[in-house]
Amino acid sequence: MIISRAPFRISLGGGGTDLPSYYSRNGGFLIAASIDKYVYLSVNRRFYDSIRLSYSKTEIVDSVAEIQHDIFRETFKFLGIEHGIEAVSVADMPANSGLGSSSCFTVALLNALHAHKREYVTPAQLAEEACRIELELLKQPIGKQDQYITAYGGINCLTFDPAGKVTVEPLRLPADLTADLKYRLVMFYSGKERSASEVLKEQDSKMRKLDKSTESALNRIKEIGLESKIQLERGRIDALGELMDAHWQVKKTLSSCVTNDFIDKCYETARGNGALGGKVMGAGGGGFFLFYVDPSKKSGLLDAMSKLGLKHVMYDFEFQGAKIIFNVGS
Repeated sequence: MIISRAPFRISLGGGGTDLPSYYSRNGGFLIAASIDKYVYLSVNRRFYDSIRLSYSKTEIVDSVAEIQHDIFRETFKFLGIEHGIEAVSVADMPANSGLGSSSCFTVALLNALHAHKREYVTPAQLAEEACRIELELLKQPIGKQDQYITAYGGINCLTFDPAGKVTVEPLRLPADLTADLKYRLVMFYSGKERSASEVLKEQDSKMRKLDKSTESALNRIKEIGLESKIQLERGRIDALGELMDAHWQVKKTLSSCVTNDFIDKCYETARGNGALGGKVMGAGGGGFFLFYVDPSKKSGLLDAMSKLGLKHVMYDFEFQGAKIIFNVGS
């Protein structure tokens, strides 16, 4: 029995510039952090030659080609696993909510299956293999930040060069400010799930058609990400709040699906109750909000969001990344 886990993530600036349609022309940059909420994958040898999978559904099939779950199917093919295995997934957070769930799942699965084959893999290899499965084999219109941040863990600056190479560098945030930053970044669940790929299709299509307004917006978002790095590494964490607001205003122009009346109401209510800035996590359209709040006004923000039906979610930063947490008798 092998159990692996991979952390969910939050983005702190520059999100969206990790799409190949953008960085292949301009290069990309963003800051992201993993949090202590996880996807867990357990893998075990199966007595029978069939394959048993348990997630939101249960599948028992005789061949990999019969598997309905896209990521399970393509990952098994990728690693040459054909039969006699069972895998079960559970998660701390809901899917389709903007925290990188599909990439967490892919990375956790890859790590578990490599351990099953008694193969050691680095975070870089896990991230690249997950990118290949999601972007190349499954042709998802998504970026490359989720795979890297869940594999590496921590608070990192990710740079994407036009050739697709990803450079991972820890954010040089003064240690005494890390806890302060986490206290000021407050997360809420909207209760509304959506598919990131559906939201990103419009943005990706515009970039492929060389839409100048979309490219200009993403250029500005990259600038905001780089400025966020400068301000945070100088210890000016309150500057992040205003930069998050600037990011959100630009992000709303990328797709008609990024926001809606409910999201706008939540955002404006938060701004009126102590939030300096914020965003909907991931591509937009629902899922989780992240707000940067003045500590003296945090209780007021919590009350205001509760009245709108949003759920406050406690979390902490996570610095270990993807790992095997149990491995016996494999």
